[in-house]
Amino acid sequence: MRYAYAITGALLLGGTAIAVTSSSHVGAQTAQNEGMQAAAPAGAPASLADMVEKLQPAVVNISTKQRVQVQNPFAGTPFGDLFGFGQGGSGQPQTRQAQSLGSGFIISPDGYIVTNNHVVSAGAEGATVDSITVTLTNREEYPAKLVGRDPATDIAVLKIDAKKAMPYVKFGDSTRARVGDWVVAIGNPFALSGTVTAGIISALHRGTGGTYDKFIQTDASINQGNSGGPMFDMSGNVIGINSQILSPSGGNVGIGFAIPSEQAAPIVETLRKGQAVKRGYLGIQITPLGEDMADSLGLAKNRGEFVQGVEPGKGADKAGIKAGDVIVSVAGQEVTPDQNLSSIVANQAIGARVPIVIIRHGQRQNVTAIVGERPPEDQLNSFAPQDDDALGQQGDQPDNGQAAQKSLGISAIPLTPGIIRQLGVPADTRGIAITAVDSSTDAGAKGLRRGDVIISANNRPVASQADLDAAVKQVSSQGRNAILLQVLRRGQPPIFLPIRLRDK
Repeated sequence: MRYAYAITGALLLGGTAIAVTSSSHVGAQTAQNEGMQAAAPAGAPASLADMVEKLQPAVVNISTKQRVQVQNPFAGTPFGDLFGFGQGGSGQPQTRQAQSLGSGFIISPDGYIVTNNHVVSAGAEGATVDSITVTLTNREEYPAKLVGRDPATDIAVLKIDAKKAMPYVKFGDSTRARVGDWVVAIGNPFALSGTVTAGIISALHRGTGGTYDKFIQTDASINQGNSGGPMFDMSGNVIGINSQILSPSGGNVGIGFAIPSEQAAPIVETLRKGQAVKRGYLGIQITPLGEDMADSLGLAKNRGEFVQGVEPGKGADKAGIKAGDVIVSVAGQEVTPDQNLSSIVANQAIGARVPIVIIRHGQRQNVTAIVGERPPEDQLNSFAPQDDDALGQQGDQPDNGQAAQKSLGISAIPLTPGIIRQLGVPADTRGIAITAVDSSTDAGAKGLRRGDVIISANNRPVASQADLDAAVKQVSSQGRNAILLQVLRRGQPPIFLPIRLRDK
């Protein structure tokens, strides 16, 4: 132990000696950050300050004042007069004031402003917007008039009566944007006016569930209040309108979305003229060609979209397009997840004759359709099946006994006039009625259930369980793992559903 201590002491003394020797050169040392300047990433300036200084005056704060009708939840109880609902707790709704905040940017010297539709819309059911106020970076305030809005793309155009020529910015070309390009966002997150964030483009043509989604995704910090603000490229051009965030927590997690200028600019120009946005329409109900659907058809996935239904008398119907077809291109544009069918058709001129390539029973065919005008959304909802009881969702799964012995997990019997009346389907329906579904199979997971009627399998009519089994054997012999069933449920139009085969 003494020996070990002796060595330790020697080492400590040695260290002291070294320290003393080094201290004689302390005057030659410099601070670690002395004279340092970080190199700019390729394609980015060493500082964004000059660019931001020019752009910031064109970015504005937008606030609304709203009236909200609030029902007294304690009406008719001893607590009815609490929380400011008035004496006696009457059942009459009370009016409350609300406010919303967002961002926007000026696009002309005479005061036209672009923002998101949700920034200037009522934020709750029963609410009305009383006023819209635009605040510039120099804190000048102007009342704004709503010129036009397009809820489908979440774009709105405002106008202020400018006292002088306003600073403004122009749209750039988002089609030239690439993943990895640097971008700058300016807005008013959490009412912190003039906030600047920077990042890169993380993805292009990103969809989040909307019909016309083609978002630019970025990791530049986007938060509540940034909505409607501009996304700039390194040349200072607006290539996007910040619109949404993906956030489990409600704060920024590095996934923000902007409406690309290629989509926004023509809509803004239409709204600025006081016109309504019109979109092309073919009258079809479609489904993406995902893995199961593609496998059931023997086609490559994500190349085209499947036609579930055709609206009588509309462009697709007159062109000869039928339920069960796969549309692979329209007007020379390939249908893909990045360029979906709805977006392509919506951008076609109303009345235009467009060539369409379809696949029917494995064969490519060419048809020509005349594009109509897309009707209001409430009319479209009547064409689509109701979501509350739609096929393809998890449903009741009774009686697994017989169905568990079948290759699809489905047991079925031929239709008879009595069964047809009991199921409430049209009298001329031909097919087989499902009697049981194994909930552990893909058929069970996708919501097939007792009482559904299978009309066809692989686009061939079925009249018995044997027909269905034969279709399954054919699919298996071709090395495919899914079969395409056309299924009818009471009160709904027939729908095609790809069902994956049970693992052997």
